[in-house]
Amino acid sequence: MGPEYSFVIPVLNERETLPELARRLEPILLALDGACEVVLVDDGSTDGSFEIMRSLHEADPRFVVVRLSRNFGHQVAITAGLEHATGNAVIIMDADLQDPPEVVTALAAKWREGYDVVYAVRSERSGESRVKLATARWFYRLMGRMSDVDIPADAGDFRLLSRASLDALLALPEAHRFLRGVVGWVGFKSVDVPYDRHARV
Repeated sequence: MGPEYSFVIPVLNERETLPELARRLEPILLALDGACEVVLVDDGSTDGSFEIMRSLHEADPRFVVVRLSRNFGHQVAITAGLEHATGNAVIIMDADLQDPPEVVTALAAKWREGYDVVYAVRSERSGESRVKLATARWFYRLMGRMSDVDIPADAGDFRLLSRASLDALLALPEAHRFLRGVVGWVGFKSVDVPYDRHARV
């Protein structure tokens, strides 16, 4: 029987962060109401991250390692992880701990209420410059004008997808997906969960 929850985490040169990520994930994996797997996708790291990922797998088989042949970019790495995820609920998050794992229990609670897509929406963005904050605001404003697909402002890739919504996403023929837009386009029942985004570890 497969896991109830899959975490999909793209990794690019996170050697120093990975042990802390695993430590922070451990209580969340225990707190969730079902078995878990953590799909770590090495997107062409050159700092020894893959060796750390492999040691995490050897210590705990819930950690699954996918290694890309080179750096393909964040969205491709996420897609590779989604294709390997086997859970009924799939959580996408970054490895640098700006997406706090502790928020996942709130995402899972909304999924249990019947939502297919649960967006983690940033209410605070610690450690980001005024320029970064301004460009993020303009990006979402511009995307809202250019498209009739609703992309929640201040929602990054940190989110939970039900198996039904993930299967619909993976069935799309596009090879180069802008996941934040495509998830909204497939049209499943969604809800936001606010959180404070941390500074990069």
